[in-house]
Amino acid sequence: MQAALAAVLLAACGTTPLPPDMPVPSLPPAPAPASPAAMPGDDGPLPPALTQGKSRWVPVRWRELPGLESDALHEAWNAWIRSCERPLPAFTALCPQVRRLAIATRQEQQAWMMQALQPYRVEPLQAGGAADAGLLTAYYEPMLDATRQPTATHRYPLYRPPADLAQRRPWYTRQEMETLPEARAALRGREVAWLADPVDGLVLQIQGSGRLRITEPDGRQRLVRLAYAGTNDQPYRSVGGWLLQKGLVKDATWPGIKDWVRRNPDRLQEMLWSNPRMVFFREEPLDELQAAFGPRGAQGVPLTPGRSIAVDRESIPYGTPVWLASTGPQATLQRMVLAQDTGSAIVGAVRADYFAGWGDAAGDFAGRLKQPLRLWVLWPK
Repeated sequence: MQAALAAVLLAACGTTPLPPDMPVPSLPPAPAPASPAAMPGDDGPLPPALTQGKSRWVPVRWRELPGLESDALHEAWNAWIRSCERPLPAFTALCPQVRRLAIATRQEQQAWMMQALQPYRVEPLQAGGAADAGLLTAYYEPMLDATRQPTATHRYPLYRPPADLAQRRPWYTRQEMETLPEARAALRGREVAWLADPVDGLVLQIQGSGRLRITEPDGRQRLVRLAYAGTNDQPYRSVGGWLLQKGLVKDATWPGIKDWVRRNPDRLQEMLWSNPRMVFFREEPLDELQAAFGPRGAQGVPLTPGRSIAVDRESIPYGTPVWLASTGPQATLQRMVLAQDTGSAIVGAVRADYFAGWGDAAGDFAGRLKQPLRLWVLWPK
């Protein structure tokens, strides 16, 4: 939602780096594979393993994919058709068939996938310890109320990029932007909208994009999207990590951070300034069709809730269909997704950020999801 949303969405997707003392549960045991007889045509010779950037792809049987028979493939097909707007060369020849199969039955879609694609289990190039365990987190698009002009309640601005952003690298820090006269002068007139809660502004910047219900000066309300348009090129520092390091909280999720701010309003500015990075936005219209999808991810196509993920592009290329399996306290996910985004915190072979959608429910889910992960890429034969 750099996408996301990091050079495009957080630089396109904007996931918050996770506090170091929030442990990841152990990987659950892989489910027993189905009987070979349950999947005709899944018993031919396997191709050799492949190396892709930071990852090793190990060929497997289709029957090894958890939940293969129960996934609602038509939901993933919508995201796949989006990826076919900007396909990888390896998928260009398959995209006409993907489009034709959009109205096929689930059985027809699965049979075609098994005929056209080979699943590969994604592994780090060099296995070695807990650091190689897969990790799934999530991100979302905040939905916020805003005003076009500052008011008594809405006093915290969101900015378009300053005119001299490209000439001055790095640009001013978050604290300097609020205290130095020259920085404040460069931002004057660059305000897109004003929020009532500066923590909401920080959340929107970290996610990389968001939806605003803006009240115009004449009282009309409009729904718009704010998309990532750049940063001040300062290092990102997690406010949750800052709170944990100082022993101020034990719960560094966004609900926990907001609860601490409510109890310590006099330290709000200190917390915000602990993160020197500022994200700038551009405003985009949001009609009914656009509102049914998320922002554009790093692949350049709109994200689909529950079916788009951000990945390390050095391990999985944008536009690749991926089988995802994750079991933990927040959710059990076994489904096909599309690699359509990236993020500054999404690093490693078995690492993904799951696009949860928009609004409060998606935000609560995204703020708490941190689970073990297994990934399989589905690559043309």
